[in-house]
Amino acid sequence: MHPILFRLPIPGFGEVPLYSYGVMLALSLIVGWYLTLGLAERDRLPVGVMANCYVVTAIAAVAGSRVLYVLTNLHEFDSVLSVFEFRSGGLVAYGGFLGGFAGSWAYLAYKKVPLLPWADVAVPSLASGLAITRIGCYLYGCDFGKPLAESSPAWLKKLGSFPHWAPGTVEAGRDGSPAWVQHVHERGLDVGAATSLPVHPTQLYESLVGLALLAFLLRARATQRFRGEIFLWFTFLYGAARFSLELVRDDAERGSIPPALPAHILISGSYFAFAFAYAFGIAPALKHRSLRAITQALAFVPAVFAYLELRPGEFAAAPPVLLSTSQFVGLASGVAAAIFFGVLYKVALDNPRLAMALPDFSHLEPESDDDAEQPRGPKRDEGSERGTDDAKDEPTAAGDGDEVDEASADPSEEASPPKPAPRPGPKVSKPKASARATDGDAKSGQSDDEA
Repeated sequence: MHPILFRLPIPGFGEVPLYSYGVMLALSLIVGWYLTLGLAERDRLPVGVMANCYVVTAIAAVAGSRVLYVLTNLHEFDSVLSVFEFRSGGLVAYGGFLGGFAGSWAYLAYKKVPLLPWADVAVPSLASGLAITRIGCYLYGCDFGKPLAESSPAWLKKLGSFPHWAPGTVEAGRDGSPAWVQHVHERGLDVGAATSLPVHPTQLYESLVGLALLAFLLRARATQRFRGEIFLWFTFLYGAARFSLELVRDDAERGSIPPALPAHILISGSYFAFAFAYAFGIAPALKHRSLRAITQALAFVPAVFAYLELRPGEFAAAPPVLLSTSQFVGLASGVAAAIFFGVLYKVALDNPRLAMALPDFSHLEPESDDDAEQPRGPKRDEGSERGTDDAKDEPTAAGDGDEVDEASADPSEEASPPKPAPRPGPKVSKPKASARATDGDAKSGQSDDEA
């Protein structure tokens, strides 16, 4: 593990450590910036407004993830200043999602821009963020899983062993990775042990979930049928995946939500809620009947398996358990997303064009001065035509046979760019004049056009 990637020497401050989690968080924001704005441009959304919304969303997401962590782990903070110490992590993914959603909604409401088109282009960056930031969690050693079985493969045990750091590596009072410290205090690990007990590397599991979600969401964009579909897919799928990952998580900083029920009731009941939500909310959107029926049946497999696996033996007591904070949020948001998915899909069936329609964004990003000065198509030069018509309607002041002296023209007018040729106006009866006067009028009109 590498909790500190490297130390940067800065005059006056000494060697400043760059923590792996902070570096990965910053990298995820950069990747998300380019990914989100690229998708926004493809969807013909106002890129300027989307860029500002991304900044607001990112700030709100970091704040929300920290607030949820603090609320679920108040015992870890002994002062107000300690709340702002991000060096060792201390962020909750779902807090970031909720905070980012609130920030996006507030900013877009102020700009009078609909939320769902933005949500569709933003959630792929959430998936990429999961893939990247969980690597930071792994490098630091937080968010680890439960101990592996003895029969687990050796390579998995190696990935799930977290080291005993040298004293002072990170901060005073913590001489080892979070997994090592917890195992010493709660599982009887010897203080001299070089590594923790082998555990599930749940950080890597969730990183792979992020990559899989990113690939799925980008693929789903090709067949999108209504605004909000990509966002709702992510909310449901990540909710189910996160709920399952929490079953093998073992770190203490996760919080819990009542009620306390026997595991075979609470966990299997939650999976049944996911299954019904998918079967009646999302599955009807699948075109192939056979695929729809298969996935609806498979959706109930985890619920049945959890009930059979977790139910106590005959005459055995069933100790009550609680859902973690992330499990509760994942369950609630996943079921809600499936319900909204079904409603919006029915609207899309009735009016496909309306379901994918976008409002007029012209008032949000006015054209630049250069674009405003350049006409988009040929336009009639009223001044030039008026001058030409006057030349045709009225005799010139020059006498018969006089011609316009081009040398006497204003130099500033000669330097100006040529105006487009006027369109021929309606024929007007001209006063009788000699041929020479007519020629002079024509030349006068031509000179007026050239000027």
